[in-house]
Amino acid sequence: MTAEELKLNVEKALDEIRPFLQSDGGDISLLSIENGNLVKVQLQGACVGCSVNQMTLKSGVEMTIKKYAPQVEQVVNIEA
Repeated sequence: MTAEELKLNVEKALDEIRPFLQSDGGDISLLSIENGNLVKVQLQGACVGCSVNQMTLKSGVEMTIKKYAPQVEQVVNIEA
C-alpha cells in the first residue's frame, strides 16, 4: 500500500467515526502518518475535555483505522 493509499484508507476510517463524534459535539482530524504505522490525530470540540476520550481513541478510532489499514500499529491524539 502506498503512502497515498494509506492516507485515503485512514481518512475513510475517520469519515466512518466522525458522525458519532459530531453527535456528541466533537470531531477528529488527521495530523500525520509516520513510518506507515503511527497515525497522529487531533480530537476536537467536546472530545477535548471528555473523560472517556482515551477509550474512544483506542476502542473506536484505532480499531476502525486498523480495519481499513491493518499495518497501523498505533493511533495517538495530539492535543492542541
